[in-house]
Amino acid sequence: MEQPADPRARRLFGGSARALGDLAASPFRADRDRIVGSPFFARLNGVTQVISPGGSGLLVHNRLTHSLKVAQVARAVAERLTADPAHRDLLEKLGGCDPDVVEAAALAHDLGHPPFGHLGERVLDRLARQRLGLADGFEGNAQSYRIVTSTEIRGAATTGLDLTAAVRAAMLKYPWTRLDHPDPHPRHLDPAPRGAAGPPDDPESGSAKFGAYRTELDDLRQAREPFAGRIPDWQQTPEASIMDTADDIAYAIHDVEDFYRVGVLQQGAVAAELSAWQRECGHFRAITSSALAAAGRRPGAAIERLRRQLHRKDAWIADDEAFAAAVEHVREELVEGLLALPFDGSIEAEQYVARFSARWSTRFVDAITVTPEPDVRSGYVLLAKPQWHEVQVLKFVHHRFVLARPDLALHQRGQARLLGTLVEALWEWLLDPEEESRLPRRLHDLVELAEAELHPRTPDRIGRARGRAIVDFVAQLTDGQAVAMLDALSGRSGALWTDAFVL
Repeated sequence: MEQPADPRARRLFGGSARALGDLAASPFRADRDRIVGSPFFARLNGVTQVISPGGSGLLVHNRLTHSLKVAQVARAVAERLTADPAHRDLLEKLGGCDPDVVEAAALAHDLGHPPFGHLGERVLDRLARQRLGLADGFEGNAQSYRIVTSTEIRGAATTGLDLTAAVRAAMLKYPWTRLDHPDPHPRHLDPAPRGAAGPPDDPESGSAKFGAYRTELDDLRQAREPFAGRIPDWQQTPEASIMDTADDIAYAIHDVEDFYRVGVLQQGAVAAELSAWQRECGHFRAITSSALAAAGRRPGAAIERLRRQLHRKDAWIADDEAFAAAVEHVREELVEGLLALPFDGSIEAEQYVARFSARWSTRFVDAITVTPEPDVRSGYVLLAKPQWHEVQVLKFVHHRFVLARPDLALHQRGQARLLGTLVEALWEWLLDPEEESRLPRRLHDLVELAEAELHPRTPDRIGRARGRAIVDFVAQLTDGQAVAMLDALSGRSGALWTDAFVL
């Protein structure tokens, strides 16, 4: 198939006929259809967003519903910005902004997330680097990029979803590899872009967040070619910046909504924290960092730590007046509004939650603008200062009153142990010479793919290929499939002929 003249519409492999996906008039709309029609997208219905839906019924978001909401917000932002001549002209100079590209990238941005949400991502990264010897480890964004470029096996071809350059570039929240691209690597900038810095205790391990493994580096370069000379190598495209901002907005709103629904987010605790800081903000600002740390769980101390963290990490936008106004607005909307009455499942309660979400979504979408010279820790598309602070406070509420709970930690430690045991069991299976012919076909294919990607003189080429194949295989499971597979490998399952669904 002849490549289009527009370099943004170029595909990796020229684009083969893909049923509904190629009936769309726009190549970017075709990308959206390819993503939605893929098994990778359907899998997200069984993958945790924050807590497993199995423990909370249908009340919480999973990765699929999260992706749909991110796409909804992202498209609304793109349409609003491109309708404004001033924003549209600047976006064109920066490489373009198409609502179909933004929506497609938003739908695809979480395809690589493994079972059990961000916990699974951290566990797989540790196992990949420390147990399986993979320098790139595991990263959910890089895994998403790997999926759309190389891991959908069709006979001898490994063409992924064959998306256009613009959509692949828009998926790259972090357009660098873990260690060495681009050169100089953005983790060496001061300050470094968001996600580019390595962990303080292990700076040599490379960036904490990155958009592609080295095996997909050529694909990343091709995707970014149309933007060369327009934006720095380490900076997001405008479309990626919209997707990233929309992800933050959706996360901030629907996680608060989720934990209100299931009764975890309690008015009293949130009110005590926000109100105490408002009453004593002068005292909190005056005390030393060691005194603040010693304050422990004293109401108001945690949000003061957030204020200081914002100044430390994001001095380019952190502002005390905007922060205080954000605390007040969240207190009014959340403490005196949404949390004032417990969620009882009634139609009235559902409508109240819907109005809360719609009100915040509109507020954030309307506050997004485009800047020609963003700070290193920002993108070309960003929230206005007041709303940026409000997002930080909403995310703080979620982190402080949900993620820090001991009962959630107990649940997640069990999931972490499960993933570790599953990876070990699959590794032992791959090393068993008598079982080679009975390996799951998908795992066998992924070993072949990973081996073909590595240079023939790569040290321990077979071992590294097996390690990457195990990571790819586990990352493509749903929460339920991961649990079922470990049950089967541990001899706990009695459903012999129905366990095949996890293979």
